[in-house]
Amino acid sequence: MDARPRRASSSPAAATAAAALSLLLLFPMFLGGQASGYGDDSGAGGMTALQKHAAFFDRDKDGVVTFSETYAAFRALGFGFASSTLSATFINGVLGPQTRPENDTARMSIYIENIHKGIHGSDSGAYDSQGRFVPDKFDAAFAKHGKTVPDALTSAEVDELIAANRQPSDYAGWAGASAEWKLLYSIGKDEDGLLRKDAARGVYDGSLFARVVQERRASSLEETQA
Repeated sequence: MDARPRRASSSPAAATAAAALSLLLLFPMFLGGQASGYGDDSGAGGMTALQKHAAFFDRDKDGVVTFSETYAAFRALGFGFASSTLSATFINGVLGPQTRPENDTARMSIYIENIHKGIHGSDSGAYDSQGRFVPDKFDAAFAKHGKTVPDALTSAEVDELIAANRQPSDYAGWAGASAEWKLLYSIGKDEDGLLRKDAARGVYDGSLFARVVQERRASSLEETQA
């Protein structure tokens, strides 16, 4: 069975999912010598897993994600104009004020060094409070909810996971977790409608979205040469 992630779509369903993506920053960037823009937190390359996700959106690698950079990242993932604009508005509008240093006035810019300040509750706990990846929590989510196929989640099982993690009266956390997992499922599911553990793990280590972009580029090249 083909477990490769599907490419993002600019369909109405994808637009709705992307517009709800208020707290999700996904995607890695291969930093090379540019890591200094992201602070000195622990992790490979001096970055936490969450910082690596957020860093994809940082197109100029300066440690700050502007509205236009978030928009460009969603376009690279295959989302249309409207859904990319809405996603950038929600993401930067929510995370900008939470991550902005006290002496900065750019309300819509996200500072990756402080991205952990945007972590919400009612989720799987696969990130700790500093944005580091917690493998045991991630594995436990699939072990508990992946009942149909081992190490995979159906759409219904994703909904079950979301509901099981809800903390009382944490409405913002409910919304954030729901948007994140549903978008993850829509992009990461395979041809059998399963979100496999390896694909989901690729979100946390940054590789899934890299594959999505690479597949889109390869497909575009094939169409050009046809």
